[in-house]
Amino acid sequence: MSENARFIMIGGFLGAGKTTTVARLAHHFQQQGKSVVIVTNDQATDLVDTNLLRSQGFDVGEVAGSCFCCNFNELTDTVERLGAERRPDVVLAEPVGSCTDLVATVIRPLRQIYSQPLEIAPYGVIVKPSHGAKILRRSGRGGFSPQAEYIFRKQIEEADFVILNRIDELPGSEVEELAGLLDEQFPGRAIVRMSAKTGQGFAPFCDFLDQRGNFGQRLMEVDYDVYAEGEAELGWLNCQATIEASGPFELDELLTHLLTVLQQQLAALPAETAHLKVIGIADGAYGVANLVSNSSPPVLSLPAAVRTKLANVVVNARVAIDPETLATLVSGTLQREAERIAGTARINTLQSFRPGRPVPTHRILAN
Repeated sequence: MSENARFIMIGGFLGAGKTTTVARLAHHFQQQGKSVVIVTNDQATDLVDTNLLRSQGFDVGEVAGSCFCCNFNELTDTVERLGAERRPDVVLAEPVGSCTDLVATVIRPLRQIYSQPLEIAPYGVIVKPSHGAKILRRSGRGGFSPQAEYIFRKQIEEADFVILNRIDELPGSEVEELAGLLDEQFPGRAIVRMSAKTGQGFAPFCDFLDQRGNFGQRLMEVDYDVYAEGEAELGWLNCQATIEASGPFELDELLTHLLTVLQQQLAALPAETAHLKVIGIADGAYGVANLVSNSSPPVLSLPAAVRTKLANVVVNARVAIDPETLATLVSGTLQREAERIAGTARINTLQSFRPGRPVPTHRILAN
């Protein structure tokens, strides 16, 4: 590992836009002639994010089965594997969106225990407006339990700076209201207004990341009982399926219609969606659709623009619902969507569960 390797971790709640941000950052650094590796993270395998980033040509490693903090050695081993042939200039890390306390369990251990030299960038946490506005306004209608909202707030509390994302989707008055609420409730943290999708505000974001200094120093108390309850509220599903039809179908239409149907069913229960994403792979093309809340429509974030008779589909769902119910709902919807296009769906793998109690490998509170 190069002595100047820069470690940049981008945190934030589920659906905040971390993967889009990481991809834009990777392109940015590559355009500067720097070598970049990416480490994704999830409680299970079959990640849409990993498939998406690899489809864009990035060198990606995956820490699956637990979060960075609970599998610190796998994080450092993955960084080593990615840098075995060519030492990277930049390591981009995207942690699980339901995790917090990452300064004490990832950043400080990297500094104090990990033997390879890494330069730690300021730790930025992305806030998504759809749930952030409800939680920050203290309306009591955030869609999640107080325990899940506790995780959301703790993520911001430990940040060196906050990224208010998706500003392209909001009127200016709402952007300023959210920025004011963040400044009032979390004073002392710089706020970057940005759209990872369009690039608006991306230059100031990079300016913050380029700062040198002793970052990741915010000490905070974390009630791990509340933290564990908040994570366990969410049903976690990763599913990989093959959809085959007798005639060609529009892959993008299938992906967006799948999410639209799932959104309607979840809203009717009601079960709040933290993040639901799907990637379709066919004939070398990739299409990705996302749903970040019950109140916002599905978005086709990456069009495949292909017609095909056969597609591999990966669904990642993080929803406040019993995981068995979620598995039944997703697998049944996949079957019905295949029937709608005169085809069949074969479920290849399906994992559905509630995350276990977080038990960090290291937790360092002393600077």
